[in-house]
Amino acid sequence: MSTEPTTTEPTTQPALGGTFTLAEGLTVSRMGYGAMQLAGPGVLGPPADPDRALAVLREVRALGIDHVDTSDFYGPHVTNRLIREALHPYAEDLVIVTKVGARRDDRGAWLPAQSPAELRRGVLDNLENLGLEAMDVVNLRVMDDPAAPDASIARRVEAMAELQHEGLVRHIGLSTVSAAQVAEAQRIAPVVCVQNQYNLAHREDDALVDALAEQGIAYVPYFPLGGFSPLQSDALSAVAGRLGTTPMAVALAWLLQRSPNILLIPGTSSVEHLRANVAAVDLRLSPDDLAELDRIAG
Repeated sequence: MSTEPTTTEPTTQPALGGTFTLAEGLTVSRMGYGAMQLAGPGVLGPPADPDRALAVLREVRALGIDHVDTSDFYGPHVTNRLIREALHPYAEDLVIVTKVGARRDDRGAWLPAQSPAELRRGVLDNLENLGLEAMDVVNLRVMDDPAAPDASIARRVEAMAELQHEGLVRHIGLSTVSAAQVAEAQRIAPVVCVQNQYNLAHREDDALVDALAEQGIAYVPYFPLGGFSPLQSDALSAVAGRLGTTPMAVALAWLLQRSPNILLIPGTSSVEHLRANVAAVDLRLSPDDLAELDRIAG
């Protein structure tokens, strides 16, 4: 696979897609890594090949990626323990972002864990398994009824703010939230990032991406490549063919060019796929490319 664009000028962005400042003293490259896929099938239990998982994490750092997204409910506990084994003691520039608000049952179901006591337990579990005294960023994952997208999250944000006051959490983020819920949270505590589902084909958050950009708040799309149902599109394949790269690299490059506040955390359990994802930072999509890709979402 060629990582050099064949029909566009080379990017002038810094390595790994440029940088974004989440908060004072907390600046990261826009290309990060999501650790969810390091756990076993269904994000449950250990990986079939732990050495392979550790190799991916070490390659993350070798490639210059400086922020890793994880959660202690991946596995559960599996990805955080792998991160600790591979990367601890952590480099000063490494930012680890986690999330709380869910738990797993014995069959692997994803269940809400939203009470103040459960959120505290989630933070403490992350700290213990990662070997940290405080988390750089903790996202509150909201798991409410989709039929009530603007339900109040005030009590949960207040619990997160208390953990921040205690020094266990440095910065608060939100996940799977509406614009109204972001605004409600901001009346309680500063929000440094929002992590929602968003990609070329799933663009319900277009207005939220732009609103957060105006406020200098990061937007972090989960499932940037489609998640459990990978993106497939004739247009995506056509653009990738013209540029001599993969459809997934094009999809990531589109996100990088969509808005400067977008941070990427594509996940993989393969060193080869990791390198292919990082190649997206070297792609520069032309206006014609972007117009063709924009039509994917209808």
